[in-house]
Amino acid sequence: MYAIPLGDDGAELRPLETWHAEEFLAHLDRGREFITRHIPFGTKATDVDSARQLLQSYADRRAADSGFLHGLWLDGKLVGGLLFRVFDAATGLCEIGCWLEPAGTGRGLVTRGARVLIDWAFDERGMHRVEWHASSANTPSVNAARRLGMMREGVLRESFPYRGARQDTEVWAVLAPEWRAAREARARAAQKDH
Repeated sequence: MYAIPLGDDGAELRPLETWHAEEFLAHLDRGREFITRHIPFGTKATDVDSARQLLQSYADRRAADSGFLHGLWLDGKLVGGLLFRVFDAATGLCEIGCWLEPAGTGRGLVTRGARVLIDWAFDERGMHRVEWHASSANTPSVNAARRLGMMREGVLRESFPYRGARQDTEVWAVLAPEWRAAREARARAAQKDH
C-alpha cells in the first residue's frame, strides 16, 4: 500500500488496515489512558480480535465510501491516526478526527497528516465542507482545528455523555474555497521565505 511522507522527520501517513491489528493493539495499549481521556476511540479494542474488528469496520466503511482510517507512523512506529468518521460524497460533507499516543504529540503530525487528507477530500473527492468535532476540554484537538484554519461554528452544550459527565462538543469547519485560499496563501508565504 502507499505511504505518504509528512516531512523530513520520518513521519508517514498510511492506510490503517486489518492486517495491522497487532500493531494497532500495541499502539492503543501504549497510549490507552491518554487516547481515551476525551474520546472513546479504541476502548473496545482490548485484544487482537477486537482490534481487528475495529479495523475491519473501517475497511467496510471504506468499501462503502463512508469512512476512512489512516495511521500516523513515526520512524516506522504507529503513534496515532486520522479518520474520516463521516464521509458523505453525495452531500459533500465529511468529518475528520484524530488520536495520538503521547510519543506522537508535539510534532505537528496531526496538522501535517490532516492537511494531506483534507486536500484529498476537497481536490480529489469534491467535498465542500470538512468538519472537526472536539470536546471543549480537549485543548490539543481544539488547537489542531485552529491550526488547520477551521472556523469555530458553535458549541453543542453537554451533548456527549462520556466517563460519567456530559461533555460540550465544539464544531469547527472549513469550506473548500476557504481551504484553497489558505493553501495558496501558505504557498506564497513559503516562496517569500526562500
